[in-house]
This record gives sequence, structure tokens and C-alpha cells, in this order.
Amino acid sequence: MTLARILTIAGSDSGGGAGIEADLKTIERLGGYGMAAITAVTAQNTQGVFGIWPLPPEAVQRQIEVVVDDIGVDALKIGMLGSAAVVGCVATTLRRCGPIPLVLDPVMVAKGGHRLLEAEAKAVLRAELLPLAALVTPNLPETEALTGLPAGSRRECEEAARSLVAMGAGAALVKGGHGEGDIVEDLLFDGREFFVFQAERQQTSHTHGTGCTLSAAIATALGQGQPLPSAVALATRYVQAAIRLAPGLGKGHGPLSHAAGQAPWT
Repeated sequence: MTLARILTIAGSDSGGGAGIEADLKTIERLGGYGMAAITAVTAQNTQGVFGIWPLPPEAVQRQIEVVVDDIGVDALKIGMLGSAAVVGCVATTLRRCGPIPLVLDPVMVAKGGHRLLEAEAKAVLRAELLPLAALVTPNLPETEALTGLPAGSRRECEEAARSLVAMGAGAALVKGGHGEGDIVEDLLFDGREFFVFQAERQQTSHTHGTGCTLSAAIATALGQGQPLPSAVALATRYVQAAIRLAPGLGKGHGPLSHAAGQAPWT
């Protein structure tokens, strides 16, 4: 397995469960080399987000440029961007960098309900960033916000996934974690056919950072040369293990175990 160079463009989570911190843990665990362009610093723990300090767009741009120019990037993921200015800046910068497989996690609202994407930024993300994505990975509320379509039943999720691809995304993974029932169903549409990934719903509050972790894992697998359906399958299996082995930290929505059972010092 090659050492894939994976860049994450996202916000920092001081609690370590999501954002840049979760991404870098995931990339390292799965055999990649992680790099970061930080979009914002947050004061955050398992109980919520208590402050956000965005970085200026030029700082985000420069972080991306120097990494691409020197080390190179085999795949990248995007998480929290925050503002329309940063969304537009990132899109412009990536267009200049040339084609790099991009996994877009359209982070809009934190687990505790705190808004992480300005309302006016949604249109910019849809118009400028979505067409650059090899894969977009919205949960059900994000799917509805991006498409304006319901995303409850399998048929509705299929139509929403088709809509996301029609907007320009290479593929869409509609995640079912916010749904109901004993089985979590994620639906992948690659522009030609659908793939369904199912897992038993784990009854736990320790799910902070699952979206960040999944998108970082998919980006790592893509950077290592895995085809898209295989990358999603591998990433889903990893996230399920990380939830199952969660360390039980914090008083709220706790983090995953990004080591996923790997013994220390081995």
C-alpha cells in the first residue's frame, strides 16, 4: 500500500473528536500521510460548540497552496468552511491546483445544533464547490438542504442523490445515520448505478465526528487507489468499528476510537 498524501481542509475541534483532529487521526490510522488547511478554530467538547474563530480566506488559501506545491496531494477532503468567502476562496484555489480527487462533507450544523455554515454560503458551496467534488457525503438533513428535496424513504434518497450529481458532483453518498430503524443505510450513486451499504444501528451517544471520520477515510482510500464503491465500503466498516470501540469520553456526544482496536506501541 502506497503512502497516500491526504489533505484535509476543515475546522479545528479542541475536543479532538471531529474536524481536523479526527481527520488526521483517521488518515494516519489507515496508512496515509495527513496534511491540514485549517479554516477555523473552535472551542468545542462533547457537549457542544462554545466559540468559533474563522481564519481569513487568504490564510486558508496559502495553507493549501504551499502543501500542494511542495508535498503534493493524492486526495483531499473538505469539512467545515464556515463562510461564503472561504467557500469561494477554496473553490478558486483548488481549480488552480488541477484535478485532485475531492471528498466534500458539507458540514452545516454541529451535533449539538450549532450552525457551522453561514446561510448565504450554501448557495456558493452548491455552485462553486460541488462541481469540483468526486464525491459529496451529506447526511439526511444536509441532503434536503442542498437539494430542496425530501430524503426519508429509499426512493426519496435516490432522487436526491441523482439531483446532487446533476448539480455537478461526480457521485453522492446520502448517509442514513439520522434516519430511523435498526439498520443504518447509506446510499451511493456514482452517476450510473446505486450501491447500498447497511450496518446495524449502534445504540450509543458516542458518535461525535462520524461524518468527518467517514469522509477522511474515503479520501484516504481514494488516494491509495481504491475504486469509489470499495473506498466507501472500507470506510464504512472502519467507522462502525470506531463507534463500537469508542472510549466513552466526555459528558455528551463522545468521540470515536480512531485507533479502532489497534494496540498501543505495536
